[in-house]
Amino acid sequence: MANVSSLIASITSCVSVYKCRLLHCKVVKSVSYRHGFIGDQLVGCYLRLGHEVCAEKLFDEMAERDLVSWNSLISGYSGRGYFGKCFEALSKMRSEVGFRFRPNEVTFLSMISACVHGKSREEGRWIHGLVMKSGFLEEVKVVNALINWYGKTGDLTSSCKLFEDLSVKNLVSWNTMIAIHLQNGLAEDGLDYFNMSRSVGNMPDQAAFLAVLRVCEAIGAVKLAQGLHGMILFCGFSANKCITTALLDLYAKLGRLEDSSAVFLEITSPDSMAWTAMLAGYATHGYGRDAIKHFEAMVDHYGISPDHVTFTHLLSACSHSGLVQEGKLYFETMWKRYGIEPRLDHYSCMVDLMGRSGLLHEAYRLIKEMPMEPSSGVWGALLGACRVYGDTKLGKEAAERLFELEPCDGRNYIMLSNIYSASGQWKDASRIRNLMKQKGLVRASGCSYIEHGNKVHKFVVGDWSHPESEKIQKKLKEIRKKMKDELGFKSRTEFVLHDVDEDVKEEMINQHSEKIAMAFGLLVISPMEPIIIRKNLRICGDCHETAKAISLIEKRRVIIRDSKRFHHFSEGSCSCKDYW
Repeated sequence: MANVSSLIASITSCVSVYKCRLLHCKVVKSVSYRHGFIGDQLVGCYLRLGHEVCAEKLFDEMAERDLVSWNSLISGYSGRGYFGKCFEALSKMRSEVGFRFRPNEVTFLSMISACVHGKSREEGRWIHGLVMKSGFLEEVKVVNALINWYGKTGDLTSSCKLFEDLSVKNLVSWNTMIAIHLQNGLAEDGLDYFNMSRSVGNMPDQAAFLAVLRVCEAIGAVKLAQGLHGMILFCGFSANKCITTALLDLYAKLGRLEDSSAVFLEITSPDSMAWTAMLAGYATHGYGRDAIKHFEAMVDHYGISPDHVTFTHLLSACSHSGLVQEGKLYFETMWKRYGIEPRLDHYSCMVDLMGRSGLLHEAYRLIKEMPMEPSSGVWGALLGACRVYGDTKLGKEAAERLFELEPCDGRNYIMLSNIYSASGQWKDASRIRNLMKQKGLVRASGCSYIEHGNKVHKFVVGDWSHPESEKIQKKLKEIRKKMKDELGFKSRTEFVLHDVDEDVKEEMINQHSEKIAMAFGLLVISPMEPIIIRKNLRICGDCHETAKAISLIEKRRVIIRDSKRFHHFSEGSCSCKDYW
């Protein structure tokens, strides 16, 4: 038995096919396949290592196959994402053994997992029916898996029905409901399930906190994040690196970089994930120099090895701060010093870095020299730079490449249309917009979010729907007058890319959603607190200048997160140094 135990341990920890084959030879020479289910273990090992041919051959050679054997095969297929083979194996199991072996909990969990990866609705419902017939609808693990599968396919009604009918719900049941509501764009409902879980006496575990922290990010509420932070401390998870890393990442994404840094400093012996998450925070907030100091401390002082994700954020930080030479140096260093081969994300960052600096043709040359096919992220970075620097010719080529890669992404059409509009080529701009209409593509409406009074307020362009709209518009008018009288401010109507009269352009640009949100923030946010705004699209140049002016004449800190990065406005200047 000692020999069998050591063989099983070796098979379980095996990481190479060569070693697996050696162990297979030892099994053939010394013990039976049925001893300690070693044959089943070997089948699972071969599949785990991606050699289904060896696994299937061994499985066929086994004289005695029981339910454990079939489950090993099905589980192995499921783990590799072999959706069709899972159903073939299940069908053979139910027919070849004359229905002696009915599917059990392990079988169903593997099959449901395969349906999740295969994104198959019809087969998943068939498995649900088989679960019912087999009497497993009270097996909480199986029902949890079904709840998750229905949620992943967008059928929340079925998920909720299964959840409600489950007589004994465990913590995984509640956590699954939180996660699937978030995945389906119902973050607030996910938060409700988290609160209900606590109300029935469940103490949150790691999975619960990680799920609800993602919910908090989607909602964008700082007070909720602070409440969760307190709960994490109360529940004794302050030393849990996964949770604290997720927390510092959340604070950074909500504009609270100081809080993010404070959480990082409280982590005892932070691992590479924590270091990288903090680096990502510096990158999105545009603090390139701080990101570089953080990286150097990480690798030189603490000896933490960076990975490809670390370098993605480091290069992004250099890009957002205009650190061209530093970015180029780190791009070379990642391979020469750390042996990390550049991936698409790294090339995308470098194209963005050069493009933002106006080195459009150098960026284009890098794209042509890439050892792999450029992705939409790479061409998108070049297109964005062409928009900033008005390069119509290069912008057209980048856009055409994007149309091939992402024919249904309206943002690319809008970007090219804006490039044409900015250069006064109104006919070409109109042609691109008509092409969008023909394809049925709709432009996303710009909207801004600001938190106040335990609520996140949403504003759109020209918004009069808010209960305090009259006060907001009055404040907005007052701000514009101050900006004009004290700073000689003039609206930058060149950012209105429509062929209309100048006075119409000025009225349009003065009603942008972030301006309305800023006016609301001035009315309701304490002067001791920064005004933090989230924008779903990129902030326009006029709104950027307006935020700088407001920070000066109102003596307020304004933080705006757009689709690309954070902008910190204070005393008339922005952290991006107008390099955005």
